[in-house]
Amino acid sequence: MEIKSNEYRVWIQDTTIYFEGTMRLSGAEAYAPIHQLLDETLAAKPEEIVLDLTNLEFLNSSGINVLAKFTIAVRKEPGVRITVLGSQRIPWQGKFFPNLKKLHPALELVID
Repeated sequence: MEIKSNEYRVWIQDTTIYFEGTMRLSGAEAYAPIHQLLDETLAAKPEEIVLDLTNLEFLNSSGINVLAKFTIAVRKEPGVRITVLGSQRIPWQGKFFPNLKKLHPALELVID
């Protein structure tokens, strides 16, 4: 499954969900397809889910909320591990990732 526009692209390959571009969608409704992709991936109960955010230059508060809620949902599935890949060159990630870790202490952060 792939969700894309002129500004961003989100797609899944195996159990890695890739995000790239700039996501400034307006509210929860606009993020619904991405939320659905995340929920469907978790519903399959894979051993691990990887969120690759290394090429996601910007994510607004509505998108951050989607990722936070997804992290909490994964925490409720003890058989599913989650790894988040990020980049030091993208300022918002450095501020947001520690909060994800607070939501799910077993979450693995890999920042290049």
